Amino acid sequence: MQATTLPPRTADLFRQGLERQAGSALLRFGAARRRPADRISWSGDGAAAWLDDARGHLWSVGDAVPAAGLVLRAAHELSDDVREFTGPLGTEALVGRHLAVTDVVEWVFRWTLEEPPVQRAEERVIELDKTHHGELLAFLNEHSPAHSTGPGSSGVSLWTGIRDTDGRLVACGALSSLRDSGAPLMASVATDARQRGQGLGAALTAWLTRYAVRRYGFCTLWQLADNSPAERLYTRLGYRNEDPCVSARIAAPGRP
Repeated sequence: MQATTLPPRTADLFRQGLERQAGSALLRFGAARRRPADRISWSGDGAAAWLDDARGHLWSVGDAVPAAGLVLRAAHELSDDVREFTGPLGTEALVGRHLAVTDVVEWVFRWTLEEPPVQRAEERVIELDKTHHGELLAFLNEHSPAHSTGPGSSGVSLWTGIRDTDGRLVACGALSSLRDSGAPLMASVATDARQRGQGLGAALTAWLTRYAVRRYGFCTLWQLADNSPAERLYTRLGYRNEDPCVSARIAAPGRP
């Protein structure tokens, strides 16, 4: 049932200065580019939230308690539209006291404004175009079946790869964008397991980061919170680690 209270539109998410606080990089980079006048957003004391209505995904930043309050408010006002959310760590437990939540995943939103140190094998990185999409898809399906971004995905501006001496693809990665803001987002970096230990993943990550920083002034990425090797690599390459997040779906009767 739709709520009778109309949600606010084009709320100033930056009025509180949250984007300047540690833990709110997702606001600074994820919503920094103003969306059209029909964007739906909420703000409160110590938190802000905005809706990606195409996905039914609510983004929230700030302290967990007020962020959870905004998630609950949005879910009440737009019960048919808000299907999932991302918020500061702890939001899922607070929301879960009132709504059933499922598919909880802990993430870290990471970012850098600086070019990383040059990595060995970085000179082997090449740009790939749409004629390589079939090859990229086959490679990802074999070596990274859970990849977040595939060839032909909307928002991807660049695919890169590394080949061995026989011309076979042995690593790949993409530069995509955050859906809500268009900010550069590294995605789907994958390496052939038989080639690991040669620094190919580090080379691709450094190359893509350098590309984004030179063109946009920064680069962002999502890291699974329990991925220790990625944690060490991204820290070594200069990515900030201030934004532990959690994502979850809001379960509703009859909702698929």
